[in-house]
Amino acid sequence: MAIIAGGFLWWLWLRLATAAVMSNKEVKAALKSARDAIRNKEYKEALKYCKAVLKQEKNNYNAWVFIGLAAAELEQPDQAQGAYRKAAELEPGQLLAWQGLANLYEKTNHTDVGEDLVTVYQKLLELYESTDKQKWCEVCRKLVELYQREKKYIQVARTWHKLIKIRQEEGADKAELHQLWKKLVQLLEEGTHLQDNETRQLLLNAFEEAVNSSDPIPSEEHQKIYRELIQCLSKFPHESFRLKKACEDMMALYPAVGYPLEVLCLGFIQSGSFTEEALNCCRKLLDIDSRSGPALIGLGIQFLQEKEYAEAEKKLMEGLQQTSQCPEAWCYLGKVQVKMHKFQGAVHSCNQALKILGQFNESSSSQQQKNLAHRFKAVALIKIPGVDSAKEALSSLDQILDSNNDPKLIALKGEACLNKGLADEALKVSQELKQTHPDLAEAHFLEGLVYYRQKNYHQAETSFQRAIEKEPEIADFHFCLGLTYWFMSEETRKDKSKALTQFLKAAKLDNYLGSAFHYLGQYYRDIAGDKNRALGCYKKAFEKDKADGEAGAAVVDLSIELGDLQTALAILTEVTEQASAGRAKWAWLRRGLYYLRAGQHSQAVADLQAALRADPKDPNCWESLGEAYLSRGGYTTALKSFRKARELNPKSIYSIYKAAAIEQILGKYKDAIAEYQHILKKSKDYVPALKGLGECYLMMAKIALVDFLDGKALDYIEKSLGFLARAAKHRPEVSCLWKLLGDACSSASVISPSKVNVKVLGFLIGQNTDKCVLKKSDLLSLGGRCYGRGLKLMSSPNTWCDLGINYYNQAQHLTAMGSNENEIGELLEKSVQCLKKSVRLDSKNHLYWNVLGVVACCKGVGNYSLAQHAFIKSIQAEQINVVAWTNLGALYLTTGNIEQAHEAFKVAQSLEPSYLTCWIGQALIAETVGSYETMDLYRHTTELSMHTEGAKGYAHWVCSTLQDKTNRNTELYRYNILQMNAIPAAQIALTKYTERIQDDACAFTMLGYLNEYLQLKKQAADAYQRAVLLLKNSEDNDKYSIAMRNYGRSLCALGHYDDAIQAYLLTHLTEFDDIVGLAQAYFKKGHFQESQKAYEKALSIAENEQDKAYVLTAIAIMEYKENQVDAAKTLLFKCSILQEPNMESLQALCTLGLIKQDGTLATAALKELLKHVERKDNVYERCLLTSAVFALQGRNLAVQRQVSKVVHSNPDNPALWSLLSRLVPRYTPQNAKGGAVAGTVAHIHDLNHGKKALLNTAVNQLALGCHTAENEKNNALKNIQKAAHLSPDDPAAWAVLLAACHAENSIVCLHNTEPKRTNLEKMIVPTISAKIKDKDLLPSYAQALEEWSLFQAITGLNETGRTSEAEALCAKGLKSFPEQPTLYLLLRQVQCKPLLYSQKELPDAILEELRKAVMSNSTSVTAWHWLAQVYQSQGMMLAAEMCYRKSLQLASQQGNWSGKLSSLLRLAKLALEICMGNISNDHWPSLVQEATTEALKLAFCPLAVLLQALLQYNRKMGSRETRRMLERVVYQPGNPETVVSVARWYLLRHLYAKNDYELIDVLVANAKANGDVQALELDKKLSAAAS
Repeated sequence: MAIIAGGFLWWLWLRLATAAVMSNKEVKAALKSARDAIRNKEYKEALKYCKAVLKQEKNNYNAWVFIGLAAAELEQPDQAQGAYRKAAELEPGQLLAWQGLANLYEKTNHTDVGEDLVTVYQKLLELYESTDKQKWCEVCRKLVELYQREKKYIQVARTWHKLIKIRQEEGADKAELHQLWKKLVQLLEEGTHLQDNETRQLLLNAFEEAVNSSDPIPSEEHQKIYRELIQCLSKFPHESFRLKKACEDMMALYPAVGYPLEVLCLGFIQSGSFTEEALNCCRKLLDIDSRSGPALIGLGIQFLQEKEYAEAEKKLMEGLQQTSQCPEAWCYLGKVQVKMHKFQGAVHSCNQALKILGQFNESSSSQQQKNLAHRFKAVALIKIPGVDSAKEALSSLDQILDSNNDPKLIALKGEACLNKGLADEALKVSQELKQTHPDLAEAHFLEGLVYYRQKNYHQAETSFQRAIEKEPEIADFHFCLGLTYWFMSEETRKDKSKALTQFLKAAKLDNYLGSAFHYLGQYYRDIAGDKNRALGCYKKAFEKDKADGEAGAAVVDLSIELGDLQTALAILTEVTEQASAGRAKWAWLRRGLYYLRAGQHSQAVADLQAALRADPKDPNCWESLGEAYLSRGGYTTALKSFRKARELNPKSIYSIYKAAAIEQILGKYKDAIAEYQHILKKSKDYVPALKGLGECYLMMAKIALVDFLDGKALDYIEKSLGFLARAAKHRPEVSCLWKLLGDACSSASVISPSKVNVKVLGFLIGQNTDKCVLKKSDLLSLGGRCYGRGLKLMSSPNTWCDLGINYYNQAQHLTAMGSNENEIGELLEKSVQCLKKSVRLDSKNHLYWNVLGVVACCKGVGNYSLAQHAFIKSIQAEQINVVAWTNLGALYLTTGNIEQAHEAFKVAQSLEPSYLTCWIGQALIAETVGSYETMDLYRHTTELSMHTEGAKGYAHWVCSTLQDKTNRNTELYRYNILQMNAIPAAQIALTKYTERIQDDACAFTMLGYLNEYLQLKKQAADAYQRAVLLLKNSEDNDKYSIAMRNYGRSLCALGHYDDAIQAYLLTHLTEFDDIVGLAQAYFKKGHFQESQKAYEKALSIAENEQDKAYVLTAIAIMEYKENQVDAAKTLLFKCSILQEPNMESLQALCTLGLIKQDGTLATAALKELLKHVERKDNVYERCLLTSAVFALQGRNLAVQRQVSKVVHSNPDNPALWSLLSRLVPRYTPQNAKGGAVAGTVAHIHDLNHGKKALLNTAVNQLALGCHTAENEKNNALKNIQKAAHLSPDDPAAWAVLLAACHAENSIVCLHNTEPKRTNLEKMIVPTISAKIKDKDLLPSYAQALEEWSLFQAITGLNETGRTSEAEALCAKGLKSFPEQPTLYLLLRQVQCKPLLYSQKELPDAILEELRKAVMSNSTSVTAWHWLAQVYQSQGMMLAAEMCYRKSLQLASQQGNWSGKLSSLLRLAKLALEICMGNISNDHWPSLVQEATTEALKLAFCPLAVLLQALLQYNRKMGSRETRRMLERVVYQPGNPETVVSVARWYLLRHLYAKNDYELIDVLVANAKANGDVQALELDKKLSAAAS
């Protein structure tokens, strides 16, 4: 295009030069100007000049050409085209206009100019032909490209031929001509499917010319073109002769190339006639390429013709792997697979053929091939059972052209209908075929099939026989007749000879008919009893049909029966390797069972899982899988498997039993028992279940014994014996049942004899009674007899060992009971002999040697050398033998060999550091040598586990340490007793000890002592009582007196004073402690004279001043009780002047001063008490007294600081934390947050103090204003609920609960939501009254608590609008407390509320009555607040102000911080409301400022800041300061949301007034984050107003 454009311009300038001579001067000048304008790309100017020329000369050729060029450049194609056409009309022989048109059309690229461009190119060819051959060739190529785009392939060929001819005339060389012919081939190949015969001939001629012109020959290029020629010829069916010749010519030139042979082979395959010539081609091709697809397909066809189906299938499949797009080969493969009864494969092959054929053009040959593929597909589908297959078969038959005229196809349709379940339609088809084609065997066969399906065997027999008469060589006919005979009647079922004959014929006619061999195998196995022949038939059946799982299973089963395990395993392995997922269940199952029997558990699991993927609903598979898991130790998975099997088959007892057995192994005894019981409901005498129940209960008994739960253990032993006895009664020949019975009887050996009363079945002891109760000795004896019965049935070393242990336990029991020593000796001798027997039977078992050693070193035998020998043999038999080493150490310790014992215990510890007994041995050694580590060692034993020796040893050391009063401040005491929590640990261990060993008075005494320390008074008294009972008949009177003293003390602590007095009187009353205890009991009982006498007696025998001081202090307290205050003071002063003052006497003296409001006495006593501050005892009491003195002096802040100081010095004392939390809300409520924290700490430290601390925490949180909306998890209501739960009898907890509910309801009102806690007042107030009556409280405290609860309930009812109920409760309260002015005030408040809500002016009389009610409660700050509100509602602002000022004065006098703050804020709010009413008076703004400033001096108060900000906002004073104050309230964290919400509302209005949108966005984001709906709504309104 560039060449043409350049030439065009050249000719254009040349034309101008020549035209200049011919035109006049004006034309010449104008054309020159136009030329210059075009050169300068001033195309519009050029157009002007050209138009000027045309005015002079209308037919000026150059002007029109210039116009065309300029218009084209200006993108005016229509004008350019017109100009060029005009120029071409003027001078058609000139090139310029035609070149311009060509350029224009080429740039346009529009399809509608194609014809015009062809005309232009043809004109250019005509002009160039005689002038410029090169340009002619260029235009010719463009014209060919244009023809090709328009798919005019004949014009392409003709034009290209002209080009080749021109090049030949010009003497082009052979290589160029070759390339031109190749190009023509490429041009024509693109449209092969559109070409007519002439074009095809031109294409083939071009190919031949290209082949012939190729140089050199032979060459790669020539071979490639030849291949393309053959490929092209193979597309034209009518060119078979030329194709064959081309292939032969190529083979002659290139004998080693297989492509022409492949084309020939494919041609033979597609022709449908496979001759000897075709076979030779295939063989030649295989010689060249052994994997050639067409050659292999050809051989497969040859094998098919020779009926060698297996080889045919093999070759066809190999060939199709290489040549997969050959539909004829797929059809042949489908036919072979039908013959081999591989119907699924046949369907797949036919589908492949149809898929490929669908891509070809419709032709007679392809339609014929489609019919064939559909036919084979239908035959295969009919053989596949199922409705879907039948429907697909009918669909395939319908797609065969003219299928309704083929009787055999009609018969196939009938079979498909029959498979579809349309028996009547199939029968109709068969009847019609019989009429139209009476000699058609398929019609009779179809009829027979219908009758066979209908179980009309006689008619089926007749039809099949007729079919066989017509065509006797069809195997299916004989097989179906055989099946008919097989199922026909009872006679034929017994005599299967007729069926056998037909099956044999069918198998002979069709060697691939696996089902015939299957039935032959069944005949030989089940009827003839010939397993070998049956195996052969089944093998044949399975070889022919790998999908016949029944045949495969029979082959495997028969092989195993005949002992050929390898064959069976090989078959199973082959099947499983080839099986897809979810298939061949029978093979997976059998191989899994084989591996299970062979002990290859992992393989068994894998195979059984595969079997379950095939059939997840088979319970037998699940059971087998469970067995496999169980065999390899997978108990959990095995349990799931058995449970699944049970789910699928609920009647299977075996699955339930195995699941129960696994749960028993896993230690889930309760679950196992439930399963076993379920089995017994189905089969009450199922022995394995009875045995399992006995074992489970026995194991649970052993666990209970380890935990020292002896009562529970006995219950389990009794149940175990019951079930095991039932099992032994049904199966007395089973030795393991008798051994288990012996184990159950012997397990009670460690239990106290007093507890053992076990019921057993009478037959166990030779009685006819249902059940008998046995004591411990009888039970152990029964255990020995059971072991003996088991040994008679089967002698085993284990049972001999158990029998020896049983005899030893019997001997130990008799020794404890003090029985005859001869009897004990005999039992021990029997025990030794039994153990020696077990050792002889199994000398390598270390357990037997160890038991022999234990028995040999016992007291009754004392054969230490035998014991040492036995322990050493046990260690030799098992190197890691911690028990034997421990026992050897105990033996050495018994014989006094301390060092050897220590070494033996040390080895045991190294073998197993957690083994308890070796640590007890080391503790005993430490105790023997007096080591300071003794207590640590005993403690460690209690941490490891429970053992009687360890428990008693540790408790002894704990009690000894506690009795030593001198070590309280030592590091050792803090570590051993406090840090290690020794007292509870020793108490728990000793409780378990005494549960088992109930004749140890020392242990009970120590237990009572520890219980006293833990404030377990009832348990302490019980323990001391047990010690008294055990020592009652003993000869040691001192121990008895000590026990009785302890018992009396515990009774006194319980409040059982009469019993305590009796207990003390039973002592000798010679000891100081006994007399003082008796005196205290008399005092508690109220017998002051007897108490004083006892104290005087104690005073007379007191040995030191300290004891005397205690007695004098007690007498002083008694004097105070009798209102002899002066005498009490005298006695206490007497105590305080002793050389070593008694702290308790000083505390009593200080307390007396506090009670009598004598500050001087209390302060003096406290100063004397504080002189002994270095003593750590009585810290709590000193702190309490000090803070009480400060409170008496009115120093509220000092109260809190004093307690805080002491808490700081003693942070581990929960009582101090609890005291701090109790005092803060009363004396310094501004520090309520700290009080709440103190209560929480006390609760964490100690539950006893924590109960009260929770209540104090709740009170602090109420003072702090902490509610549910603020903190859902930690608030007053939550904590007081916990406190009430822990102390339900504490009336104070219920009172605080009432207050917390009221506070929550108040918060609900602020948030405008429905209250959740209503109607609680009437429930809680009676509860508090009832609790007060049940508790022994101080009368004043009880009355105050009850009155306060009543006030709170009335207030709550009044505030929730239930005025009638509130008034009724007031009236009821006034009956109980008629002198209570607060109730009168509350009654007036309730009555006045409706009047105030009516917003009517109250009469003066009513106002005076209300004022009197308040004056009667003139010391109540809240009463003055209420009166101020009444005055404010009546518009009496000055009167309201005076009331608030009165309340402020009153709160200041009382030191009521919260009252002061509330009064100041209320006063400020009153003044602010007046200011916001726009009343011009300077008094009220100054009052707001004054009140809020004073409030902020008390504490930071966000409400005070808000009130100041609102004053500024209202007065429009200092815009920036107003914003700053409001922002301080809004953005400072921790401020109440109610206050913040108001501040946010006003701040938003303020910012909109100032148009500060940046701060507005920040504030709106804050409102969204806090869920402030009101602020967001205001923002929307203000934003809309602003816009």
